Amino acid sequence: MTDAATSPDADLVGALKALANPVRLQLLAWLREPERHFSQYEAIADPAEVGVCVSHIQAKAGLAQSTVSAYLAELQRAGLVRATRVGKWTHYKRDEERIAELVARLGRTL
Repeated sequence: MTDAATSPDADLVGALKALANPVRLQLLAWLREPERHFSQYEAIADPAEVGVCVSHIQAKAGLAQSTVSAYLAELQRAGLVRATRVGKWTHYKRDEERIAELVARLGRTL
């Protein structure tokens, strides 16, 4: 039996679950340096400002678009990335502020 003071932080648990998948972890790592990891693709928006187009992420990952979209949706639900629509394309960018907050909370928890 747990009480509120000792129960795990639900946001932190969600983020850790999202990061437990090696492909999702890799996608997040690539998005840390979009200019480096996606330079071979012609961007329709600034990857540093808006993020990377899901089709470019899918091409680099070599997975089905639906799989990559599901992985990115999980990262978004965990608050690790933000999605921005540019025309008919969705771009993903890391939420650095949220990631830093989660890392700090993890440090305080453990």
